[in-house]
Amino acid sequence: MSLNSILKIFTPASTVFYELFEKIAENVALSGKILKQVVYEPDFDKRSTLVQNISDVEHDSDEYTHNIFTELGRNFITPFDREDIHYLAAALDDIVDYTYSAAKKINFYRVNPNETGFQKMAELIEQGTEHVKTAVAELRDMKKVRNITEALVKINSIENQGDDVFDMSIEKLFNSDIDAKELIKRRDIYQVMELVTDKCEDAGNVIESIIIKYA
Repeated sequence: MSLNSILKIFTPASTVFYELFEKIAENVALSGKILKQVVYEPDFDKRSTLVQNISDVEHDSDEYTHNIFTELGRNFITPFDREDIHYLAAALDDIVDYTYSAAKKINFYRVNPNETGFQKMAELIEQGTEHVKTAVAELRDMKKVRNITEALVKINSIENQGDDVFDMSIEKLFNSDIDAKELIKRRDIYQVMELVTDKCEDAGNVIESIIIKYA
């Protein structure tokens, strides 16, 4: 075996991991953006098209996540701990999965999302997913740790706001005069949307663990 071949085996495959993480993070932000469009779109058929768009994004993210796991099996040396790579890939994929689930439930239940609570949750999700994207992009060059920590603080704040919006929205639902079926449908959607903000925080926690170890 040549020297170059030997060196290649022990050279960290940083580039491929960072590229895949950045692609998933792009999809995380895109899914949040489309979900916001869903809750502001009054037309059912147009919403269906947007939901399909998130479905496509979700399928792409699954493929990127699978590629990361494949690369873990191929590469002896990784840019950071293998467990952290696994946790981060799974956490990012979860964000897209639950964002798609929220959008899908809106149309599956035929719920009119023109409601302050839904729209506020969607706005928080859009912000949270954008901050996740920012934090992931900065992992490639950890010299700008402040940019990462600022994004993580914002993600945490958004998760807290999401909890508040969820609580107020559920309280409003139970104090309204809508029928039980409609209440259950809307509560289910709120629960999934709130879970998206939780998943953003989960991804942020993994990123925080990484920068503590390596920055």
